[in-house]
Amino acid sequence: MKRDVQLVYDLVAAVPGFEELFECHVFNQDGVLPYVFFMLDVVPETVASFLGEEADADWRATLRFLEEQFRLDVPEVTSAIVTAFLLHLPGPHQPGYGLVDHLGPALSARFALIRPSG
Repeated sequence: MKRDVQLVYDLVAAVPGFEELFECHVFNQDGVLPYVFFMLDVVPETVASFLGEEADADWRATLRFLEEQFRLDVPEVTSAIVTAFLLHLPGPHQPGYGLVDHLGPALSARFALIRPSG
């Protein structure tokens, strides 16, 4: 199994609040598309949780999991996290931007590199 696909399965196991979104994703996409799942499901669900809106997945657990995975420095995993998660977090003038202040040290450092203006 490709490492970015395994990342999705591991995320769903670590943060069970993503199970329903994952099941819908697999049904709609006829399989697992990691980048699509992160951009269309993980980011919005994480931001909603952070904002205190109705969300099943806990934003703290999600950020903790992604920090741990990012630190493993597996190229496919790192690419998925950067391209499909960090790049799609809210901008400075969007609701939920405060989430970036809670990124772990490794994710925060990469976020600062790829989005120096926030």
